[in-house]
Amino acid sequence: MALVGKNILLRAQRPEDLPFLAELRNDLETQAWSKTLPPDYTELMFTKQFETREFSYDPKDARFIIESKENTERIGHIGYNGLESRWDVTIGIMMAKKFWGGGAAIDALETLLRFLFEELGVRVVRLWTHSGNPRAVGSAEKLGFQQSYRRRESIFKSGQCYDNLSMDLLREEYYALHPELKDNLPRLEFDLSAP
Repeated sequence: MALVGKNILLRAQRPEDLPFLAELRNDLETQAWSKTLPPDYTELMFTKQFETREFSYDPKDARFIIESKENTERIGHIGYNGLESRWDVTIGIMMAKKFWGGGAAIDALETLLRFLFEELGVRVVRLWTHSGNPRAVGSAEKLGFQQSYRRRESIFKSGQCYDNLSMDLLREEYYALHPELKDNLPRLEFDLSAP
């Protein structure tokens, strides 16, 4: 079953997607991180990763191929990891360069956010990027994410230093941006005065 956006689908990875994933991961612009240099993600590595996943429902981690609804062309990869049930999760996305700036990333992120907040009931969605990636920062801000952590000059990429950025989106912020949706989970209240 795929998650359906306006113009995209988020579907499960298939064996025929592995060359596409290796290509995305080995492109220094689409993978965006310098700590994995030199790029060496082989198709065999993705095959082993794919084949060793257990056949079970494990909501802590999920990986999707972003696909065009119109022609089933692969657009990118999106996923989440480290889900703490009903609490928080970290998301990530990589887009093929030819789709940059066309709205597919926002559509894919919005589709995944709706699933995480509406279906999995998370309270906080987090992502990591860096100050040298204005597309990622801008997309995150457009979706309501706010910067929560900045580690200055900790990313070295293309001969320059950039700040590592953590951004997050709280449940109440997401629903404030989506008045058409109703948050059916109670807000957590903490009594800090209790002994």
